[in-house]
Amino acid sequence: MSELSHTIHIIGAGPSGLMAAERLAVAGAAVVVHEAMPSVARKFLMAGRGGLNLTHSEGPEAFAGRYGAARGTVEAWLARFSPTHMTGWAEGLGQETFVGSSGRVFPGAMKASPLLRAWLARLAALGVEVRTRSRCSGPRRDDGGVVWLFETPEGAREERPDAVVLATGGASWPRLGSDGAWAGWLAGAGVAIKPFQPSNAGFDVAWSDVFVERFAGQAIKPVALTHGDQSVRGELMPTRYGVEGGAVYALSAPMREAVARDGTTTLTVDLRPDLTIEALAGRLARPRGKDSVSNWLRKAGGLSAPAVGLLREIPGELPTGADKLARRIKAVRLTLTGMQGLARAISSAGGVRLDQVDDRLMLTALPGVFVAGEMLDWEAPTGGYLLQASMASGVAAADGVLEWLKTR
Repeated sequence: MSELSHTIHIIGAGPSGLMAAERLAVAGAAVVVHEAMPSVARKFLMAGRGGLNLTHSEGPEAFAGRYGAARGTVEAWLARFSPTHMTGWAEGLGQETFVGSSGRVFPGAMKASPLLRAWLARLAALGVEVRTRSRCSGPRRDDGGVVWLFETPEGAREERPDAVVLATGGASWPRLGSDGAWAGWLAGAGVAIKPFQPSNAGFDVAWSDVFVERFAGQAIKPVALTHGDQSVRGELMPTRYGVEGGAVYALSAPMREAVARDGTTTLTVDLRPDLTIEALAGRLARPRGKDSVSNWLRKAGGLSAPAVGLLREIPGELPTGADKLARRIKAVRLTLTGMQGLARAISSAGGVRLDQVDDRLMLTALPGVFVAGEMLDWEAPTGGYLLQASMASGVAAADGVLEWLKTR
Protein backbone atom coordinates (compact mmCIF):
# COMPACT_ATOMS: atom_id res chain seq x y z
CA MET A 1 0.00 0.00 0.00
CA SER A 2 2.75 2.43 0.94
CA GLU A 3 5.46 3.53 -1.43
CA LEU A 4 7.54 4.36 1.62
CA SER A 5 6.85 0.97 3.27
CA HIS A 6 6.45 2.77 6.60
CA THR A 7 3.59 2.87 9.06
CA ILE A 8 3.16 6.06 11.06
CA HIS A 9 0.81 6.45 13.99
CA ILE A 10 -0.60 9.84 14.93
CA ILE A 11 -1.94 10.28 18.45
CA GLY A 12 -4.66 12.92 18.51
CA ALA A 13 -7.28 13.70 15.86
CA GLY A 14 -7.44 17.47 16.16
CA PRO A 15 -6.41 19.89 13.39
CA SER A 16 -2.65 19.39 13.80
CA GLY A 17 -2.93 15.60 13.90
CA LEU A 18 -5.26 15.38 10.92
CA MET A 19 -3.07 17.74 8.92
CA ALA A 20 -0.03 15.58 9.68
CA ALA A 21 -2.03 12.52 8.64
CA GLU A 22 -2.96 14.10 5.31
CA ARG A 23 0.60 15.19 4.56
CA LEU A 24 2.01 11.76 5.35
CA ALA A 25 -0.67 9.84 3.47
CA VAL A 26 -0.16 11.97 0.36
CA ALA A 27 3.54 11.07 0.59
CA GLY A 28 2.60 7.38 0.46
CA ALA A 29 2.86 6.33 4.10
CA ALA A 30 0.39 4.05 5.85
CA VAL A 31 -1.19 6.25 8.52
CA VAL A 32 -3.18 5.34 11.63
CA VAL A 33 -4.76 8.09 13.74
CA HIS A 34 -5.69 7.44 17.37
CA GLU A 35 -8.32 9.54 19.13
CA ALA A 36 -9.23 9.03 22.79
CA MET A 37 -12.69 10.56 22.41
CA PRO A 38 -15.66 8.87 20.67
CA SER A 39 -15.37 11.27 17.72
CA VAL A 40 -12.63 13.39 16.15
CA ALA A 41 -11.84 17.11 16.25
CA ARG A 42 -14.30 18.02 19.01
CA LYS A 43 -12.48 21.22 19.97
CA PHE A 44 -12.27 22.21 16.29
CA LEU A 45 -16.04 21.81 15.97
CA MET A 46 -16.69 23.76 19.16
CA ALA A 47 -14.45 26.61 18.01
CA GLY A 48 -16.38 26.80 14.75
CA ARG A 49 -19.81 27.24 16.32
CA GLY A 50 -19.52 31.01 16.37
CA GLY A 51 -17.85 31.27 12.96
CA LEU A 52 -14.70 29.33 12.14
CA ASN A 53 -11.60 31.56 11.88
CA LEU A 54 -9.34 29.67 9.51
CA THR A 55 -6.56 32.26 9.44
CA HIS A 56 -5.99 36.01 9.10
CA SER A 57 -5.31 38.19 6.08
CA GLU A 58 -2.75 40.57 7.62
CA GLY A 59 0.80 40.75 6.24
CA PRO A 60 3.52 38.22 7.12
CA GLU A 61 5.44 40.54 9.46
CA ALA A 62 2.43 41.44 11.60
CA PHE A 63 1.15 37.86 11.43
CA ALA A 64 4.40 36.38 12.73
CA GLY A 65 4.47 38.97 15.52
CA ARG A 66 1.35 37.41 17.04
CA TYR A 67 3.40 34.49 18.36
CA GLY A 68 5.56 36.42 20.82
CA ALA A 69 8.58 34.56 22.13
CA ALA A 70 7.87 31.60 19.83
CA ARG A 71 7.89 33.75 16.70
CA GLY A 72 11.03 32.26 15.15
CA THR A 73 9.79 28.71 15.63
CA VAL A 74 6.31 29.40 14.28
CA GLU A 75 7.66 31.32 11.28
CA ALA A 76 9.42 28.13 10.20
CA TRP A 77 6.08 26.29 10.35
CA LEU A 78 4.33 29.04 8.40
CA ALA A 79 6.96 28.79 5.68
CA ARG A 80 5.65 25.25 5.06
CA PHE A 81 1.95 26.04 5.45
CA SER A 82 1.10 29.73 5.16
CA PRO A 83 -2.25 31.55 5.33
CA THR A 84 -2.31 31.36 1.51
CA HIS A 85 -1.83 27.60 1.74
CA MET A 86 -4.64 27.46 4.30
CA THR A 87 -7.20 29.15 2.06
CA GLY A 88 -6.12 27.03 -0.91
CA TRP A 89 -6.43 23.88 1.19
CA ALA A 90 -9.97 24.80 2.34
CA GLU A 91 -11.07 25.66 -1.18
CA GLY A 92 -9.64 22.36 -2.38
CA LEU A 93 -12.11 20.71 -0.02
CA GLY A 94 -14.96 22.61 -1.68
CA GLN A 95 -15.15 25.31 1.01
CA GLU A 96 -14.89 28.78 -0.51
CA THR A 97 -13.40 31.39 1.81
CA PHE A 98 -13.87 35.10 2.38
CA VAL A 99 -12.18 37.85 4.37
CA GLY A 100 -14.33 39.51 7.02
CA SER A 101 -14.27 43.18 7.98
CA SER A 102 -11.83 42.35 10.80
CA GLY A 103 -9.37 40.77 8.37
CA ARG A 104 -10.19 37.28 9.59
CA VAL A 105 -10.61 34.55 7.00
CA PHE A 106 -13.71 32.33 7.18
CA PRO A 107 -15.14 29.45 5.17
CA GLY A 108 -18.28 30.48 3.32
CA ALA A 109 -20.44 28.19 5.48
CA MET A 110 -19.01 29.89 8.61
CA LYS A 111 -19.00 26.48 10.32
CA ALA A 112 -16.43 23.78 10.96
CA SER A 113 -18.67 20.79 10.31
CA PRO A 114 -18.88 20.95 6.46
CA LEU A 115 -15.12 21.42 6.25
CA LEU A 116 -14.45 18.55 8.66
CA ARG A 117 -16.75 16.18 6.74
CA ALA A 118 -14.96 16.93 3.49
CA TRP A 119 -11.59 16.58 5.20
CA LEU A 120 -12.40 13.19 6.71
CA ALA A 121 -13.65 11.99 3.32
CA ARG A 122 -10.34 13.01 1.77
CA LEU A 123 -8.38 11.23 4.49
CA ALA A 124 -10.45 8.07 4.03
CA ALA A 125 -9.80 8.18 0.29
CA LEU A 126 -6.08 8.41 1.05
CA GLY A 127 -6.32 5.27 3.16
CA VAL A 128 -5.92 6.91 6.57
CA GLU A 129 -7.29 4.71 9.34
CA VAL A 130 -8.94 6.57 12.25
CA ARG A 131 -9.41 4.70 15.54
CA THR A 132 -11.64 6.46 18.06
CA ARG A 133 -11.77 5.52 21.74
CA SER A 134 -8.08 4.65 21.47
CA ARG A 135 -6.29 6.37 24.36
CA CYS A 136 -2.51 6.35 24.41
CA SER A 137 -0.94 5.54 27.78
CA GLY A 138 2.60 6.17 26.56
CA PRO A 139 5.64 4.33 25.27
CA ARG A 140 7.45 1.41 26.87
CA ARG A 141 10.85 0.03 25.98
CA ASP A 142 11.43 -3.71 25.61
CA ASP A 143 13.91 -5.95 23.86
CA GLY A 144 12.31 -5.17 20.51
CA GLY A 145 12.65 -1.39 20.93
CA VAL A 146 9.77 0.96 21.76
CA VAL A 147 6.20 -0.24 22.00
CA TRP A 148 3.24 2.17 22.26
CA LEU A 149 0.40 1.26 24.59
CA PHE A 150 -3.27 2.06 23.97
CA GLU A 151 -6.42 1.54 25.98
CA THR A 152 -9.38 0.61 23.79
CA PRO A 153 -12.91 -0.76 24.35
CA GLU A 154 -11.52 -4.16 23.31
CA GLY A 155 -8.75 -3.97 25.88
CA ALA A 156 -5.09 -3.02 25.95
CA ARG A 157 -3.31 -2.85 22.61
CA GLU A 158 0.36 -2.57 21.66
CA GLU A 159 1.70 -0.94 18.50
CA ARG A 160 5.19 -0.69 16.98
CA PRO A 161 4.98 2.03 14.30
CA ASP A 162 8.01 3.27 12.40
CA ALA A 163 7.37 6.81 13.68
CA VAL A 164 4.87 8.61 15.91
CA VAL A 165 3.39 12.10 15.76
CA LEU A 166 2.01 13.33 19.08
CA ALA A 167 -0.83 15.82 18.57
CA THR A 168 -3.05 15.41 21.61
CA GLY A 169 -3.55 19.11 22.33
CA GLY A 170 -2.73 21.20 25.38
CA ALA A 171 -4.77 21.33 28.58
CA SER A 172 -7.67 23.70 27.84
CA TRP A 173 -11.28 22.57 27.47
CA PRO A 174 -10.42 19.16 28.98
CA ARG A 175 -13.98 17.92 28.54
CA LEU A 176 -13.37 17.98 24.79
CA GLY A 177 -10.32 15.76 25.07
CA SER A 178 -7.34 18.06 25.67
CA ASP A 179 -6.64 17.06 29.25
CA GLY A 180 -2.83 17.18 29.22
CA ALA A 181 -2.61 13.65 30.65
CA TRP A 182 0.28 12.94 28.30
CA ALA A 183 2.55 15.31 30.26
CA GLY A 184 3.14 12.67 32.93
CA TRP A 185 4.35 9.89 30.67
CA LEU A 186 6.40 12.23 28.48
CA ALA A 187 8.11 13.67 31.56
CA GLY A 188 8.78 10.11 32.67
CA ALA A 189 10.51 9.53 29.34
CA GLY A 190 12.89 12.43 29.98
CA VAL A 191 11.06 15.23 28.16
CA ALA A 192 11.05 18.62 29.92
CA ILE A 193 7.53 20.00 30.28
CA LYS A 194 6.64 23.59 31.12
CA PRO A 195 3.59 23.79 33.44
CA PHE A 196 0.31 24.53 31.68
CA GLN A 197 -1.28 27.95 31.99
CA PRO A 198 -4.55 29.31 30.57
CA SER A 199 -4.33 31.39 27.41
CA ASN A 200 -7.12 33.26 25.63
CA ALA A 201 -9.25 33.28 28.76
CA GLY A 202 -11.24 35.88 30.68
CA PHE A 203 -10.08 37.87 33.70
CA ASP A 204 -11.75 38.55 37.03
CA VAL A 205 -13.13 41.99 37.92
CA ALA A 206 -15.04 42.84 41.13
CA TRP A 207 -18.18 44.27 39.53
CA SER A 208 -21.04 45.71 41.56
CA ASP A 209 -24.18 43.57 41.75
CA VAL A 210 -26.11 46.21 39.81
CA PHE A 211 -23.64 46.17 36.92
CA VAL A 212 -23.66 42.37 36.75
CA GLU A 213 -27.44 42.13 36.71
CA ARG A 214 -27.88 44.83 34.08
CA PHE A 215 -24.93 44.39 31.74
CA ALA A 216 -23.30 40.95 32.01
CA GLY A 217 -23.28 39.42 28.55
CA GLN A 218 -23.70 42.74 26.67
CA ALA A 219 -20.71 43.54 24.48
CA ILE A 220 -19.17 47.00 24.59
CA LYS A 221 -17.75 47.96 21.19
CA PRO A 222 -15.74 49.35 19.67
CA VAL A 223 -13.17 49.81 22.41
CA ALA A 224 -9.40 50.04 22.60
CA LEU A 225 -7.77 48.10 25.43
CA THR A 226 -4.33 48.99 26.71
CA HIS A 227 -2.08 47.03 29.04
CA GLY A 228 1.46 48.29 29.50
CA ASP A 229 2.72 49.36 26.09
CA GLN A 230 0.31 47.17 24.12
CA SER A 231 -3.04 48.33 22.73
CA VAL A 232 -5.70 46.33 20.89
CA ARG A 233 -9.00 47.35 19.33
CA GLY A 234 -12.06 45.14 19.46
CA GLU A 235 -14.86 44.46 21.88
CA LEU A 236 -15.12 44.01 25.62
CA MET A 237 -17.59 41.46 26.95
CA PRO A 238 -18.53 41.97 30.62
CA THR A 239 -19.41 38.71 32.37
CA ARG A 240 -20.53 37.84 35.87
CA TYR A 241 -16.95 37.10 36.85
CA GLY A 242 -15.18 39.86 34.91
CA VAL A 243 -14.27 40.44 31.24
CA GLU A 244 -13.58 38.40 28.14
CA GLY A 245 -13.59 38.86 24.36
CA GLY A 246 -11.14 38.87 21.48
CA ALA A 247 -9.38 42.07 22.51
CA VAL A 248 -8.92 40.74 26.06
CA TYR A 249 -7.52 37.47 24.72
CA ALA A 250 -5.02 39.35 22.57
CA LEU A 251 -3.52 40.79 25.77
CA SER A 252 -3.96 37.67 27.90
CA ALA A 253 -0.30 36.59 27.99
CA PRO A 254 1.16 39.80 29.49
CA MET A 255 -1.87 40.30 31.74
CA ARG A 256 -1.58 36.72 33.01
CA GLU A 257 2.09 37.26 33.84
CA ALA A 258 1.33 40.56 35.58
CA VAL A 259 -1.42 39.06 37.74
CA ALA A 260 0.81 36.11 38.64
CA ARG A 261 3.64 38.47 39.60
CA ASP A 262 1.75 41.29 41.33
CA GLY A 263 -1.62 39.83 42.32
CA THR A 264 -3.53 42.40 40.24
CA THR A 265 -3.01 44.42 37.09
CA THR A 266 -4.72 47.36 35.38
CA LEU A 267 -6.48 47.21 32.03
CA THR A 268 -7.30 50.61 30.52
CA VAL A 269 -10.42 50.85 28.36
CA ASP A 270 -10.95 53.59 25.77
CA LEU A 271 -14.72 53.70 25.24
CA ARG A 272 -14.48 56.03 22.22
CA PRO A 273 -11.32 55.02 20.33
CA ASP A 274 -12.54 56.71 17.16
CA LEU A 275 -12.46 60.20 18.77
CA THR A 276 -9.64 62.29 20.18
CA ILE A 277 -9.98 63.71 23.67
CA GLU A 278 -10.48 67.18 22.19
CA ALA A 279 -13.22 66.06 19.79
CA LEU A 280 -15.01 64.14 22.53
CA ALA A 281 -14.72 67.07 24.95
CA GLY A 282 -16.27 69.31 22.30
CA ARG A 283 -19.31 67.07 22.11
CA LEU A 284 -19.60 66.83 25.89
CA ALA A 285 -19.49 70.63 26.21
CA ARG A 286 -22.99 70.84 24.79
CA PRO A 287 -25.71 71.65 27.37
CA ARG A 288 -27.35 68.59 28.92
CA GLY A 289 -30.76 70.20 29.16
CA LYS A 290 -33.42 67.93 30.67
CA ASP A 291 -31.68 64.69 29.70
CA SER A 292 -30.58 62.33 32.41
CA VAL A 293 -26.83 61.86 32.67
CA SER A 294 -27.15 58.43 31.03
CA ASN A 295 -29.16 59.76 28.08
CA TRP A 296 -26.83 62.71 27.68
CA LEU A 297 -23.78 60.41 27.63
CA ARG A 298 -25.55 58.27 25.03
CA LYS A 299 -26.46 61.22 22.82
CA ALA A 300 -23.49 63.54 23.25
CA GLY A 301 -20.81 60.99 24.09
CA GLY A 302 -22.05 58.22 21.80
CA LEU A 303 -21.87 55.66 24.61
CA SER A 304 -24.03 52.55 24.78
CA ALA A 305 -25.88 51.67 28.00
CA PRO A 306 -23.25 49.04 28.98
CA ALA A 307 -20.48 51.58 28.31
CA VAL A 308 -22.20 54.11 30.58
CA GLY A 309 -22.57 51.37 33.20
CA LEU A 310 -18.87 50.61 32.95
CA LEU A 311 -18.04 54.30 33.33
CA ARG A 312 -20.10 54.43 36.52
CA GLU A 313 -18.25 51.42 37.98
CA ILE A 314 -15.21 53.61 38.58
CA PRO A 315 -15.19 54.84 42.21
CA GLY A 316 -16.16 58.46 42.76
CA GLU A 317 -18.47 60.87 41.00
CA LEU A 318 -18.26 61.44 37.27
CA PRO A 319 -16.23 64.57 36.42
CA THR A 320 -18.38 67.57 35.58
CA GLY A 321 -16.00 69.33 33.24
CA ALA A 322 -16.11 68.26 29.59
CA ASP A 323 -12.35 67.82 29.31
CA LYS A 324 -12.00 65.72 32.46
CA LEU A 325 -15.03 63.62 31.54
CA ALA A 326 -13.63 63.03 28.06
CA ARG A 327 -10.36 61.88 29.61
CA ARG A 328 -12.26 59.50 31.91
CA ILE A 329 -14.20 58.02 28.97
CA LYS A 330 -10.95 57.57 27.04
CA ALA A 331 -9.19 55.83 29.95
CA VAL A 332 -11.44 53.73 32.18
CA ARG A 333 -9.13 51.76 34.45
CA LEU A 334 -10.22 48.25 35.43
CA THR A 335 -8.44 46.25 38.11
CA LEU A 336 -8.00 42.61 37.07
CA THR A 337 -7.70 40.38 40.13
CA GLY A 338 -7.29 36.96 38.54
CA MET A 339 -7.60 34.85 35.40
CA GLN A 340 -10.03 32.09 34.55
CA GLY A 341 -8.56 28.58 34.67
CA LEU A 342 -7.74 25.99 32.04
CA ALA A 343 -11.26 24.54 32.06
CA ARG A 344 -12.60 27.85 30.69
CA ALA A 345 -9.62 28.82 28.53
CA ILE A 346 -9.77 28.65 24.74
CA SER A 347 -6.15 27.50 24.61
CA SER A 348 -3.20 26.87 26.88
CA ALA A 349 0.41 27.96 27.22
CA GLY A 350 3.09 25.59 28.43
CA GLY A 351 3.67 22.00 27.39
CA VAL A 352 6.68 20.47 25.68
CA ARG A 353 9.46 23.03 25.81
CA LEU A 354 10.65 24.10 22.38
CA ASP A 355 14.23 23.22 23.28
CA GLN A 356 13.12 19.59 23.61
CA VAL A 357 12.52 19.20 19.86
CA ASP A 358 14.84 19.68 16.90
CA ASP A 359 14.09 21.60 13.70
CA ARG A 360 12.03 18.63 12.50
CA LEU A 361 9.90 18.77 15.67
CA MET A 362 11.37 15.43 16.78
CA LEU A 363 11.90 14.91 20.50
CA THR A 364 15.60 14.65 21.24
CA ALA A 365 14.82 12.30 24.13
CA LEU A 366 12.69 10.01 21.92
CA PRO A 367 14.02 9.63 18.37
CA GLY A 368 11.24 8.90 15.91
CA VAL A 369 8.64 10.74 18.03
CA PHE A 370 7.46 14.11 16.73
CA VAL A 371 5.24 16.73 18.38
CA ALA A 372 2.70 19.11 16.84
CA GLY A 373 0.03 21.60 17.87
CA GLU A 374 -0.74 22.85 21.35
CA MET A 375 1.33 20.16 23.02
CA LEU A 376 4.26 22.48 22.30
CA ASP A 377 4.94 25.59 24.39
CA TRP A 378 3.65 28.44 22.24
CA GLU A 379 0.55 30.62 22.30
CA ALA A 380 -1.29 33.08 20.11
CA PRO A 381 -4.46 35.18 20.21
CA THR A 382 -7.70 34.05 18.65
CA GLY A 383 -8.68 35.28 15.21
CA GLY A 384 -7.20 32.51 13.06
CA TYR A 385 -3.69 32.58 14.52
CA LEU A 386 -4.19 29.52 16.73
CA LEU A 387 -5.63 27.29 14.02
CA GLN A 388 -3.14 28.44 11.40
CA ALA A 389 -0.11 27.64 13.56
CA SER A 390 -1.58 24.36 14.82
CA MET A 391 -2.14 23.07 11.30
CA ALA A 392 1.20 24.44 10.10
CA SER A 393 2.94 22.58 12.92
CA GLY A 394 1.21 19.40 11.77
CA VAL A 395 2.69 19.92 8.31
CA ALA A 396 6.12 20.64 9.82
CA ALA A 397 6.00 17.49 11.99
CA ALA A 398 4.92 15.36 9.02
CA ASP A 399 7.74 16.75 6.90
CA GLY A 400 10.08 16.05 9.80
CA VAL A 401 8.94 12.42 9.87
CA LEU A 402 9.58 12.06 6.15
CA GLU A 403 13.03 13.63 6.44
CA TRP A 404 13.94 11.39 9.37
CA LEU A 405 12.72 8.21 7.66
CA LYS A 406 15.06 8.89 4.74
CA THR A 407 17.97 8.37 7.14
CA ARG A 408 16.71 5.05 8.47
